[in-house]
Amino acid sequence: MKKVSKLLDLESIPCPLNVVKCKLALEKLSSNETLIVHLDKGEPEIMVKRALKEMKYFFKTLEENQKTIKLEFLHES
Repeated sequence: MKKVSKLLDLESIPCPLNVVKCKLALEKLSSNETLIVHLDKGEPEIMVKRALKEMKYFFKTLEENQKTIKLEFLHES
């Protein structure tokens, strides 16, 4: 089955709203989907990573530069 990626752009979204939006999007993923999240570096990145690690979500960094980071979250089977 082909993997489908959904995109969530949270650049310029303040904490903790970006954590909430990310969590809601992850809850809606089906087994063949991944979620690509764009975040600002700094507090938004730290808060999202910390909160979602605590919730046992797995992710990897796809890209990052001085201002933004792109994470890929995998659906838990």
